[in-house]
Amino acid sequence: MNQETDEWKWLFFARRADTFALLDPEPAGYPAGFVFTNDQNWIIRLQKTGSGEQSLYLYRFAPKGFVSATKKPLGDLAWAYMKSRPDWRKIIKAPEYHEAAYLWEGLEDNYRKLGVDWPANRYLVIGLSGDADVKGRKHEQTGVVNGWHCRYDLQTGKFDVPPAFSSDNAKAVMPQ
Repeated sequence: MNQETDEWKWLFFARRADTFALLDPEPAGYPAGFVFTNDQNWIIRLQKTGSGEQSLYLYRFAPKGFVSATKKPLGDLAWAYMKSRPDWRKIIKAPEYHEAAYLWEGLEDNYRKLGVDWPANRYLVIGLSGDADVKGRKHEQTGVVNGWHCRYDLQTGKFDVPPAFSSDNAKAVMPQ
């Protein structure tokens, strides 16, 4: 805490066995939530970044402790992946605020409730949402991305959209 300004900054550390590591040298402006894979080799940080905004950060276990697994936040990479997909062209206006990347519920059981049989500790399902000011629409109707989902492969570092997500993703980019 900066006592002169009463401003809080957050640092995040992870301890495992005899390792203790600072997860990110850049202090965050908000507290965060953390999810571990079942094998405890990966940490996903759910980080509020502003009013109604959130991103994800990914860390992997290395010999000297947890280290960043990606050069950019995982949330930014998921948005970049979405922008490379045909769904992006269907959006009436690119999100301008309340952009959020979030971890879809189900990691603890490898997303079995989605009806899949994926290998343990292999995939993350990431959801995206965002708002934009759209002429002729009320503020509460400004969602332009409403729960678009992709899958991130922890082994290869690549994104994809399984066929089972296609129908819901098509609805996620249509005006509400």
